[in-house]
Amino acid sequence: MDAERLNQELIEASEQGNSEALRQLLAEGANVSYKDADGRTALMAATQKNQIESVKLLLEAGSDVNTRDITLLTPFICAGANGFHEILSLMLNYGADLKSVNRFGGTALLPSSEKGYLKTVQRCLDAGIPVNHANDLGWSALLESVILGNGGRLYSDVIELLVEAGADVNLPDRDGKSSLQHAIDLKQDKVVQILQKEYVEKNEAIRQAKQLGRADQFDEAIGIIEKELESDPNNLDLLYYKGYFLQELKRYSEALEQYQKALSINPNDLDFYFYTANCLRLMKRPEEALAEYDKAVDLDPEETFYLYHKSNYLRELGRHEEAVQAMERLLKMQPDRYDFSFHKANSLRSLGKHEEAIEAIENAIKNDPENPLYHTHKQKSLELLGKE
Repeated sequence: MDAERLNQELIEASEQGNSEALRQLLAEGANVSYKDADGRTALMAATQKNQIESVKLLLEAGSDVNTRDITLLTPFICAGANGFHEILSLMLNYGADLKSVNRFGGTALLPSSEKGYLKTVQRCLDAGIPVNHANDLGWSALLESVILGNGGRLYSDVIELLVEAGADVNLPDRDGKSSLQHAIDLKQDKVVQILQKEYVEKNEAIRQAKQLGRADQFDEAIGIIEKELESDPNNLDLLYYKGYFLQELKRYSEALEQYQKALSINPNDLDFYFYTANCLRLMKRPEEALAEYDKAVDLDPEETFYLYHKSNYLRELGRHEEAVQAMERLLKMQPDRYDFSFHKANSLRSLGKHEEAIEAIENAIKNDPENPLYHTHKQKSLELLGKE
C-alpha cells in the first residue's frame, strides 16, 4: 500500500474507532502527523467522534494534541468544545497548551462553559486554564455561561464552579455589561444569587451528592439521591441529579429514564428537553436529540436558548444548511445579536457560500464595528473569493 493511502486509512480507522486496524496501520508505518484536505490529523478525526481508544493509541504513537486544522482548531480544544472530558484529561498528559485558543480566541474552557459541559469545565479549571480569559467576542467563560445558558440546574452548577475558581463577576463584555448585569436582565434569579455569593443549597442530599460528583464518586452520589427519592419521588431536582450522575457513568439509558420521568411529571419544564437531547447526543442518536430540542422550541418559540443549542449541535454534525436556517430564525428574534450573525457566517463559509458569508459578517460588523475578529473573517472570505 502506498504511503498516501496508508495515511488516509489511518484517519478513517481513527474516526471509526477501529483499534485493530489502527494498530496494524501504525505498525505498517502510517504517519500520525499526516493531514487530510481539512487539515485533520488522525487524532483530530478520533477526537471529533469521541473515539477514546483510538485517541489513546494515537497519543502513545506520538500524535500532537496542539496541531491545528484549517479552521485553527486543535484536538485539545476540540475535546473541550464537545464536552469530551475523558479525552481532554488524556491530552493533559501529552503536552496540551492550556492557553491555546480557537479561531474565536477562546480557550477550551470557553466553549465547554457555553455548552454546559460541567465535567469538562471542572477538568479545565483543575488543569489551570485561566478562568478570566476573554475571547475575541469579549466574552469570558462566565459571560458565555450566563448569556448562552438558561440559568437552569446544569448552568447554575457550571457558574458555581467558575465563581469558586475566581471568575470575575464584574468583568464587562464589549458592550460594558457584566455577567451579573446579564443575569439580572435575563431574570436568572438563582444565578444572581450565585454570582453575589448568596446562594446556599437547601437540600442537604443534593449538596452532598454534588460534592461526591465533583470527586467522580458517582455511585455514592446516586445512592444519596436515591435514598432521598424514596420519600420525595416526584422531586424534579433529585431526578435531574440522578440522571446527570448516571450519564457521567455512561449509563445513558437509565439517565434518559430519569429525565423522561421528570417530563412526565412536568412536561413544561423545558430544561429536561435539553438534558434528554444531551443524553441522546452522547448515545449517538442525533435525530432523536434534535427532536428533543424541537419540542422545547415548539413549547416556547420566543426562547432563544434551545434553538441556539440546536444550531450548535447541527454545526457539530456538519449540517450547516440547517444550522444557517436556525441562525436566521434566531436573527429574526434578535437582529442585533452579532454572535448569531457570526455563527451564520461561519456555517455559510463552510458551505462555500462566501458572498452570503460576507453579508452575514457585515451585519455583525454593523452591530459591533470595533471587533477585529469580524473584520478578519470578512477578509478571509474575500480572499477565498479572490477579492482580497
